Amino acid sequence: MKSPRPLTLAIALAGLFAGSVQAQNLVDVFNMARGYDASYQAARAQYESDLYRAAQAKAGLLPTVGLSAGANWTTFDNTTGPVNTNRDFSSTNGSVSASQPLYRPAAYATYEQSEKQVVAAKARLTAAEQDLILRVTVAYFEVLSAQDNLGLVQAQKKAVAEQLAVAKRNFEVGVSTITDTRESEARYDQIVAAEIGTENDLQVKRLALDQLVGKPGIQPKPLAIPFTPPPLNPPTVDAWVAISATSHPAVIQNQVQIQLAKLETQKAEAGHKPTVDLVASYGASRFPGGSTTTGYSTNTNSGNIGVSLNWSLFNGFAVQNRIKETLSLEDKAQADLLATERTVAQSTRSAFYGLKSGMSQVKALETAVASTQSAVDSNLLGYQVGVRINLDVLNSQSQLFLTKRDLDQTRYSVLTGGLKLRLAAGTLTPEDLEAVNAFLAR
Repeated sequence: MKSPRPLTLAIALAGLFAGSVQAQNLVDVFNMARGYDASYQAARAQYESDLYRAAQAKAGLLPTVGLSAGANWTTFDNTTGPVNTNRDFSSTNGSVSASQPLYRPAAYATYEQSEKQVVAAKARLTAAEQDLILRVTVAYFEVLSAQDNLGLVQAQKKAVAEQLAVAKRNFEVGVSTITDTRESEARYDQIVAAEIGTENDLQVKRLALDQLVGKPGIQPKPLAIPFTPPPLNPPTVDAWVAISATSHPAVIQNQVQIQLAKLETQKAEAGHKPTVDLVASYGASRFPGGSTTTGYSTNTNSGNIGVSLNWSLFNGFAVQNRIKETLSLEDKAQADLLATERTVAQSTRSAFYGLKSGMSQVKALETAVASTQSAVDSNLLGYQVGVRINLDVLNSQSQLFLTKRDLDQTRYSVLTGGLKLRLAAGTLTPEDLEAVNAFLAR
């Protein structure tokens, strides 16, 4: 007897170990991935950075206060005719100045831009989260699909082995030819090769899921059977397209870009306008040992408060050309939004019809599995009574397992397709995984 293949043994041991570990549902796996996935963590750090950057713009509307101070030691030696003056003295000085913007249209436009940029930053983080949801779901169901494929291949291998044993017995008693045995042996060898490839595929899919969540040995919960596809809500493609036009993160970001471009035009137009600030200062100087002009201690205090106006009257047409530049950028932002809306609408329609097709395929494949099973039973009975050949049985068995495989994959595609539709419409949230969890075994 041949020793077990290393890969088969590894699969068996992994399955034995997994059986003793509680399986994780999709929400559990997503929560692990959200705390580990580097791409999402980078997006979240970028979001926090964007918030702090936006907050900096408020400084242009708030007062500024400055403090300066100094201390000096001076040696003074002066000779004028017969008179020589030699004096050493020290001095200290300090001042406080403050300024409060009263009218700065460019600074106010910058502040409004910062508020819009927060909206764009939130949309980018939402897009990263939605991407993670879909990546986790796809990896989760790919493991389940690979497990199902391996189970089907092993079941097919068992059925062909039984048919091979029947063919050998019939040949030994003289009721069939050696051809039946050779056909069964060839089919069995093909399935053994397929089993090796399927085992390897399962290992790769498991590794991909483990890497995504940062934890080895993730055991997804299987799909509950019978499976009834969830209804489409809303049921029409136009309704989904309408949702995507206002909810998709890419659309929101482009809408913000238009608002930012308009505010940039306002900033450019502010180049023709004055700025007005309220200014105040207070300073003190101390010469305890006198100064260059007197030997007496001198103290000086001064303060002022007032309004400062600055107005650039001409700057070489820079403002006019800057305004033209920003108006062109507004047109570009409008065109970008239109292109994004069209792309999002097309993606939403594709996702909608793909999901709808998958839902119909589930029902059709369930019927096909039942019909193919009947064909297998009929061919087995026909082979036993001599009206069917061995190849008919093998072909019908192969068709049955292929149909079962397609059914399993289509079920997973329907659940993933529902999330892809929400992703295309921009409404996908972690709470949507709860609905998918309802279709998993308890």
